[in-house]
Amino acid sequence: MVGLGPAGPEHLTPSVQAWLAGGGKTFLRTARHPAAQALSGYVAFDHVYESAETFAEVYAAIVEALVAAATAQAPEPITYAVPGSPLVAERTVELLRGDPRVDLTVVPALSFVDLAWERLGLDPLVAGVRLVDAEQFTRQFTGDRGPHLVAQCWSQALLSEIKLSAFTDDDLVVPEVVLLSHLGLPDERVVRVGWWDLDRTLSPDHLTSLYIPAVAGPAGSAREVARLEELVATLRAECPWDRAQTHGSLMPHLLEESYEVLDALGELDAAESAGEESHVVASAGHLEEELGDLLFQIVFHARLAQEAGRFTLADVARGVHDKLVHRHPHVFGDADAATADEVKANWEQIKREEKGRSSVTEGIPADLPALLLSTKLQRKALSVGMAAPRHGDTGSDLAARVTALLGLEVDPATGTADATLAGADEETGRLVGDLLFDVADVARRLGIDPELALRSRALAFRDGIVAREVERAGLPFPEGRTH
Repeated sequence: MVGLGPAGPEHLTPSVQAWLAGGGKTFLRTARHPAAQALSGYVAFDHVYESAETFAEVYAAIVEALVAAATAQAPEPITYAVPGSPLVAERTVELLRGDPRVDLTVVPALSFVDLAWERLGLDPLVAGVRLVDAEQFTRQFTGDRGPHLVAQCWSQALLSEIKLSAFTDDDLVVPEVVLLSHLGLPDERVVRVGWWDLDRTLSPDHLTSLYIPAVAGPAGSAREVARLEELVATLRAECPWDRAQTHGSLMPHLLEESYEVLDALGELDAAESAGEESHVVASAGHLEEELGDLLFQIVFHARLAQEAGRFTLADVARGVHDKLVHRHPHVFGDADAATADEVKANWEQIKREEKGRSSVTEGIPADLPALLLSTKLQRKALSVGMAAPRHGDTGSDLAARVTALLGLEVDPATGTADATLAGADEETGRLVGDLLFDVADVARRLGIDPELALRSRALAFRDGIVAREVERAGLPFPEGRTH
């Protein structure tokens, strides 16, 4: 496998010239290349392009013909020459490398990209240029802001497709691009054009490339989510662990990521309350990371549903969008809601009509943490007109229940055993439940989330345990460990 270089025969390397002059049987992927004029006695595959329906069929047919020729010629080698370098944008090389029927030796050659870097005046490593095949651009682009060198822009229709497929976000600055045609030939053209003129400037062929500088402006959430969606699809296709996952197996991961988001939110809230700017920046970065992990779980579940033919990520986004529009008639319709309470009342009414529910309690997961479940049910009770406890009523009950519990005899062994609902007896279990329910009600009326309050207290207690441990061991308290 040798490369004919990017232009005329003057770009053929000595090693490639030696192989071509060796007298063996030579095949060219296409004779439509400037260097082919210096060769003779070869077999070209241009007829395959004319008879096949797709490029995939072309490449497969070429590989089969080469394998047959190599088998017939063995043990003497055959030579297969391709435009440019066999190591850049050459699908037949990929196929032959993976074919166990042949042994392949690749002789490097000058590529069109080498001339492109010189004409563009840039170092691709420093600039971070990504090389993309024009046929694959619309699939591979998916939000990557570049820069890109798009190879093999062989038709005007292909350039038009590229133009219309990318940079559709309003917040992006469409760049001036560079068309590179027939590099190294007498009719070489390097033309800078506006984005919307890239398919109107010259007649492209297989020796035409397109350079797209880095796009200015933010990346755009739609395109970044599209990239994530494409990544999940790739993982499902190629990673054994991801292929094995189901909705059920991912449930613990979704729960864990949700709690990690809550931890990050608490951390950021504490940093903002303390006014510590350095901690705010770090906490915001932590929250961004955890939200990304949670988003990955959502995209993963949507992918599983799409594979099963149930719904897609687009359906999920469309559904929640339309639902929120419908539930905000005071924003998108002619309803009136001047206060937050009126908005909540409208919301509940709309939900009941949407779901056809007979109770406001429908849709509240029974598996919610108990304090959170209690708080939500207490709020729902108020929404249907159940009388709220008068000021002091719950406090009196709370004090009485605490007194009653403190008066019970406690077996020391019970406090270290695994807890159950009934504990020592069912009556005591009901008393503890009443007590915690009253605590949740008091917290709600004070505007405090009892779940978060208890969590904060538990984490403070955790830090106390750690402090005791490090004190005993004579070690410093872990830096940054705080509730």
